[in-house]
Amino acid sequence: MADITDRQMSIKPGPRDIWLNESAPKGHGRFMARIRPNGERLFYYRYTDSTRARVRLPIGSYDRDGTSGLTLKAARQRARELTELYLSGVTDLREHLEAEEAARKAARDAEIARLEAEKAASEAELARQAARKTVSELFDHWARVDLIKRKDGGAEVRRMFNKDVLPLIGHLAVEDVRKGHITEVTDKLLSRGVNRMAKQIFSLMRQMFRFAVDRDLIDSDPSASIRKAKIGGKDVERDRVLSEEEIRALAKQVPAAGLLVTSQAAIWIALSTCCRIGELLAARWEHVDLNKRTWLIPSENSKNKKAHLITLSEFTAQKFQQLREISGSSPWCYPNTDCSGPVCPKTVTKQIGDRQRKPGQKVMSNRSAMAHALILPGGKWTPHDLRRTGATLMTMLGVLPEVAERCLNHTEENKVKRIYQRHSYAREMADAWTLLGEYLSKLITNEQGAQKP
Repeated sequence: MADITDRQMSIKPGPRDIWLNESAPKGHGRFMARIRPNGERLFYYRYTDSTRARVRLPIGSYDRDGTSGLTLKAARQRARELTELYLSGVTDLREHLEAEEAARKAARDAEIARLEAEKAASEAELARQAARKTVSELFDHWARVDLIKRKDGGAEVRRMFNKDVLPLIGHLAVEDVRKGHITEVTDKLLSRGVNRMAKQIFSLMRQMFRFAVDRDLIDSDPSASIRKAKIGGKDVERDRVLSEEEIRALAKQVPAAGLLVTSQAAIWIALSTCCRIGELLAARWEHVDLNKRTWLIPSENSKNKKAHLITLSEFTAQKFQQLREISGSSPWCYPNTDCSGPVCPKTVTKQIGDRQRKPGQKVMSNRSAMAHALILPGGKWTPHDLRRTGATLMTMLGVLPEVAERCLNHTEENKVKRIYQRHSYAREMADAWTLLGEYLSKLITNEQGAQKP
């Protein structure tokens, strides 16, 4: 018997199966082909198993081009491989091949499972990376939930973070922030000499990271191991009070300091009413009655959320009258440039600070060139020091300390007094503001002669 040919494999099917055989040495298996009446063409390997039974083991279907089956050459090669296996002592090829196929299937399944697990892990990691919040995103989240509750809607904190925090660490994933990243922010502030701001920004960063811990965005607060006292040294309570000589000097220096008239008025109103500068800059004309000489600080503008009615002395009323003429039809005493609201609460503080720079310090860009115009002998002063100075002058003029405290709108610390002492001190407070205004008017008038401050 000769070898099977492609021509034989292509003959027309008959009414019965047509078998084609290739010769093989005795004891070897035989390569065979089968052409079925339906046109199907199949390859087999025939051998004798351990029970002496003849077995036809299917090899595959025929396809001359090898696209949908085995070519004749490939089928013959497979038959030779089976012969080698058979001669090696494997007498039950079917069982052996089934075991091999099962092993191959298990290996394929294991590989598929491994690839799917790797893919799932990769997708999970990508999802985790995509879900990681950056510090900037955390800040926005914190601002929407917590900062929005603040009086200014978080505007001042956002300004501070946009300037000094987010440019340094805003791009970092929150979970990647370490102690060193936080101290990098505070160290930069300390290098500018703004120690108090460094402490304030550190406290705000700590609040933000604790917000993240509460929401399981991070496991621990990276600022937890940093002691606030180590940032810029221990807080020192300010006790700056302007002396009479300094108030007289201020009366001469303010007009020549290049300040807006409204900012000049703010200095004297803050000194003569003991108000907070932020309360003044947020004032609306609907709360000022120049006829009755009163100014109501509503609860939403007050630090302790308590409304505060101030009696305006002649001295203070004149300053408010100046503001009235300048602000025109605006509902705000200190309108911003487009009259859509009040000016920034830091406006006057910055203007005063810009004019008290040390002799060796350079003039800051986009700031006043009058860098030393408001320096006083007692050292740097702020609008808040004017509040303290006004209260101090009141007690010097004989006002009871308890009345001066009421003029400051401080909350009574003694709980018993707070509950049972209900006297309003309205008349005493009005007298105290009047007394302070008269004193300041005389003090400044004496310095400037007949001129008004």
